[in-house]
Amino acid sequence: MNLPNRITLARICLIPIMMFFLLVDFDFYAQLHWGSFELSVNHLIAAILFLLAASTDGIDGYIARKHNLVTNLGKLLDPLADKLLISAVLISLVELGRCDSWIVIVIIFREFAVTGLRQIALLEGKVVAASKWGKLKTILQIVAISLLLLNNFPFQFISIPFDDIAIWAAAIVTIISGVDYFVKNKELLQLDNA
Repeated sequence: MNLPNRITLARICLIPIMMFFLLVDFDFYAQLHWGSFELSVNHLIAAILFLLAASTDGIDGYIARKHNLVTNLGKLLDPLADKLLISAVLISLVELGRCDSWIVIVIIFREFAVTGLRQIALLEGKVVAASKWGKLKTILQIVAISLLLLNNFPFQFISIPFDDIAIWAAAIVTIISGVDYFVKNKELLQLDNA
């Protein structure tokens, strides 16, 4: 197994560890306090693990392309790891009451729909490459999730609900990017007349 695939597998392995810190209610439940700002230590650890896992996404792809290590396993694992990471955290944020469920449903629905489109493309021998909208969607989702995990740090000090703004922006761009993928690849969805 090559280095990019190991990095991708490490990202997948970080997910249950991150979920443990995010969802398990520790007895000591230590809190960080800074004025009116509070954050549990276990949620801080979960946020750090999320950022670490999210940062490996670009690294594995860069190494694979630069050193000609792109494999079919990597093509399968990389998007799977991304979807598992984002979905697991968003569902947990709903459980914790930090994110509206309808936003999470929209984001996860788009991820499944685009994954299905990519599967159809693969059956036709084509590849649906990531678009600019798709890349922006990923960045906004990572920013929004990070802010939600960190209780809107540092923006709560200036009373700007940037975590809410970011998750709304992520939802809107997620919808736009999904529509963009389907419009640009509509020929893949044509019914076979034979």
